[in-house]
Amino acid sequence: MLGTGAVALVGAGTGLWIADRSRDPQPRSLTGAIATREAARSRSGRVVHRQLRASPRTIDLGGQLVSTWAFADQVPGSEIRVNVGDELRVNLLNDLPRPTSVHWHGLALRNDMDGVPSVTMAPVAAGDSFAYSFVVPDAGTYWFHPHVGVQLDTGLYAPLIVEDPDEDAPYEADVTLVLDDWTDGLGDAPDDILARSRADGMSLTSSTMGSESPPGMEGMAGMDASGATTTGSTSGVVNAAQPLGSDTGDVSYPAHLINGRLPSDPFVVSSRVGQRLRVRLINAGADTAYRVAIGGHRLTVTHSDGFPVEPVTVDAVMLGMGERYDLLVEAGDGVFPIVAVAEGKDDPSAVALLRTASGSTPPPQVRPAELTGRLLSYADLQPTQAVMLRTDTPDRQMQVRLQMVDGGRAWTLNGRAYPDYAALPVSQGERVRLTLINETMMFHPMHLHGHTFALSAVNGAAARGPRKDTVNVLPMQSVSIDLDADNPGQWLLHCHNAYHGEQGMMTVMSYEV
Repeated sequence: MLGTGAVALVGAGTGLWIADRSRDPQPRSLTGAIATREAARSRSGRVVHRQLRASPRTIDLGGQLVSTWAFADQVPGSEIRVNVGDELRVNLLNDLPRPTSVHWHGLALRNDMDGVPSVTMAPVAAGDSFAYSFVVPDAGTYWFHPHVGVQLDTGLYAPLIVEDPDEDAPYEADVTLVLDDWTDGLGDAPDDILARSRADGMSLTSSTMGSESPPGMEGMAGMDASGATTTGSTSGVVNAAQPLGSDTGDVSYPAHLINGRLPSDPFVVSSRVGQRLRVRLINAGADTAYRVAIGGHRLTVTHSDGFPVEPVTVDAVMLGMGERYDLLVEAGDGVFPIVAVAEGKDDPSAVALLRTASGSTPPPQVRPAELTGRLLSYADLQPTQAVMLRTDTPDRQMQVRLQMVDGGRAWTLNGRAYPDYAALPVSQGERVRLTLINETMMFHPMHLHGHTFALSAVNGAAARGPRKDTVNVLPMQSVSIDLDADNPGQWLLHCHNAYHGEQGMMTVMSYEV
């Protein structure tokens, strides 16, 4: 989600660590603190090779063909599955007409493999290639996507699943469900939406459809005669019915997908009665939070952003952009809708099916009662003892203020819009507390690269929270996160709303030499 300009020398003259990949997009030999950190990583001894080809594609979303960019002839791209400690070597071939990159979302990997142009590497030019190579540090549910412009809002994304061979597995089948808001080839192109956002601000950002709706999209609410819509308001009020506030996004999408399928031809999870499923949910959306439920079933949450939590049973979960949850579900007898509602929007929902027996398929407009049942909150999540971060007093504390200026034409952190930012300095070995203070009327899913953190306080209330890498910061509220500075380099901190990030809501946490 970054531009393709020259590398900015972050903190020049201040002793901050600087990475300059502008002349050589291939990984360099490591020195200093990064080399020391890499030498200490636990390794399985296994090397896994994969190839990604980013190119223009025609994709079948289930009866609707669209032109987009993707890693394969399907959306999401093919899942990469490895074991913790494996060395993953991925050769990216860029057959797009523009530069691109791959960011490995959620992994605390080596800094020069993080895939952030102008921070850790140069973008991979059109017609060029790049060899990513890194040790996979932690088991869990992750994913990968570009970090150039709003390419995330095309089909360039896929799951990355890291297994622990020693993990007890209280399930019989493993299912990954990727949620996505879709406009490319159905409505406006993402670059056009971004351009309009920069020109007109949040109130006029919208996605359009042609005169004919794709199969299963009939009867969309909230559309005017031209097919254009806007969502939300500027009130941003948070209450029980609107847990993220009343303004949850700037873009109304013509379709929402589960594993690349429209509700008219949904993705089907085939199971048997009583089978215990591990369901991995990934929100790959660019501008949409999802409320997810499975009709006739309760959900036992076991992992948040890859790391285990003490199991908690709920009816529905909410995922901000970039968040992941793992669930245990015991399959019932019949055909059940898996529904992801675009929170706070009048858009059509994403729908998949859980099928264990013959039966009629629920209609695309189905709304299971579980959607209005007990909704998971961060307060429900307690990390397991094995992954709990120590509760040391922070060595360094910093505030990060989330702000909107110029009517939504720019979003800032601490009053500055990327690339005009002031780095957040940290030192190797420190315990760091970042307090994220949302001074806007929209929620922001804030994502920190290269680290996981513990939620230490939400709106001033202390808690021993879960390990995460992405956290929803609600309107006019604050969240404090604690992390160990144990992975040297330069690491992006940004809003994972792709349009907010591209309009400036990004900064860099940079290790001091």
